[in-house]
Amino acid sequence: MGLAISFASPLRGVVVFCLLMAGSPVWADWRSELPEARLVGQGDFTWFGLRVYQARLWSSAATVNWEQPFALELTYQREISQDTLVQASLDEMRRLGGPSVDETQLAAWGIELRKAFVDVQPGRRITGLYLPGRGGHFYVDNAFRHAVTDVDLSRAFFAIWLDTRTRNPQLRRELLGLNQTNP
Repeated sequence: MGLAISFASPLRGVVVFCLLMAGSPVWADWRSELPEARLVGQGDFTWFGLRVYQARLWSSAATVNWEQPFALELTYQREISQDTLVQASLDEMRRLGGPSVDETQLAAWGIELRKAFVDVQPGRRITGLYLPGRGGHFYVDNAFRHAVTDVDLSRAFFAIWLDTRTRNPQLRRELLGLNQTNP
């Protein structure tokens, strides 16, 4: 009987730990944080005719806006290094931010993005979850990768696709569901 008690106690601790972690974003995918999300729109990003990634925008709000959480899912079709992903993101955030974004801020943002991104191969998926007033969470495939608490960084990152000054207005329209025709 003493053996059963000593065995059950550590086992109970493991079970309780697993149940607690199941509710944590470390073990959950982004859908657990935005359970009522529906696909708003999707489109492909191409560079010189090569398909780089498919983008999908998810939201539970009727209209995507900066006051409601949303998720941007990128499924890569090409091999791209983490450094290239970070630098391309920083370049676009610099372009969109103009003089309001300085090099010190960009350096700090680069550190955060390196924690959020990985080298990608075809089929790898990185999903960013925008959380208004809190920052954002990043997932690689179905695993939590990094929480960004810098609200300005989070908004600047998602603006790459959603700002009206994006480099790819067609993709923005597709993501926001603006190219859909009513029957």
